[in-house]
Amino acid sequence: MEKKNRDLHGNVPDEAELALLLIDVINDLEFEGGDALLPHALAAAKNIARLKEHANQAGVPVIYVNDNFGRWRSDFKRIVAHCLREPVRGRPIAELLTPGEDDYFVLKPKHSGFFSTTLDLLLEYLGVHTLILTGIAGNNCVLFTANDAYMRDFNLVVPADCVASIKREENEYALKQMAEVLKADILPSTELDFAQAKQPGRKCVSQTA
Repeated sequence: MEKKNRDLHGNVPDEAELALLLIDVINDLEFEGGDALLPHALAAAKNIARLKEHANQAGVPVIYVNDNFGRWRSDFKRIVAHCLREPVRGRPIAELLTPGEDDYFVLKPKHSGFFSTTLDLLLEYLGVHTLILTGIAGNNCVLFTANDAYMRDFNLVVPADCVASIKREENEYALKQMAEVLKADILPSTELDFAQAKQPGRKCVSQTA
């Protein structure tokens, strides 16, 4: 069906076959287990930062899908400012992954990036068919978002080195579930080929293949 307004007043590209989602990376980590999550999340954030740079170079849209952490009167900019300016655990991650002016964002009230958010509408206007999911926690919000994306028939890529959970074994189990049940490609971010992934019906392959 032809879209009545293909570019949302010029604010959304006409076509973007794939999108990079950063899930809950702007996070103060000030909760029980946050101290245990921090080293894993920081390692993943360094890989996500490199992947985001490659996405920008390839013209792949970056979408921050972030929890509102129960702050219903807040907005994304205030959450970013909180994580950047206050002495919170998640500050080094926010510094690595500070959103750029051209990035999109979606605030979510629950685990999945699709539940009661505008993500569906944004992806529809972009024309996305493949989602690259990164962020925290791998066994929680990333997994819930991947599950909802799979039910919407998106092709899924979840780079194993770009997701983190409090416990490494739980993260590995979640990745296994996403690969086996949701048919996600869990190749490392260093092997992700954006040009290959942007082709309809094609899987990501190693850049050195």
